Amino acid sequence: MPDYDELLSLAGKLIHSDGQRDDILGAICFLLKDEIEHYNWIGIYLANNKKKVLTLGPFAGDPTEHTKIDYGQGLCGQVAESLDTFIVQDVSQEPNYLSCSPIVKSEIVIPIMKNGKFVAQLDIDSQAVNPFTDEDKQFLEKLCKMLAPIF
Repeated sequence: MPDYDELLSLAGKLIHSDGQRDDILGAICFLLKDEIEHYNWIGIYLANNKKKVLTLGPFAGDPTEHTKIDYGQGLCGQVAESLDTFIVQDVSQEPNYLSCSPIVKSEIVIPIMKNGKFVAQLDIDSQAVNPFTDEDKQFLEKLCKMLAPIF
């Protein structure tokens, strides 16, 4: 099992470094991909609340055709509207799923809120069915709260 406290500590050091926002976000995406076996694709989608569209920012994993997602479309779009963490343990059972790759089996999406405003989200795909635990959810929600100030 991953050492979530250690990963939060490492992420905190990155967040408080002198790096540019996108460099920090990219480094965190790669940290998660390298350290947590069931995190196979990690990306940050940036919110445009006026246009109601998400735009892909830094990510770790294979390229995706989903670089822009309308609010309401797919799991990421649902989170943009609900502002709640969304976990799908088996994407084949989700009617509103946008397939990035046939090898993706599950997904978790966590909103990033700054001063009560939706600014971005963290999207993680896994090639396993049912991999996401309550510990994953708690860890990722803490991480997103840590990320909020750099937006």
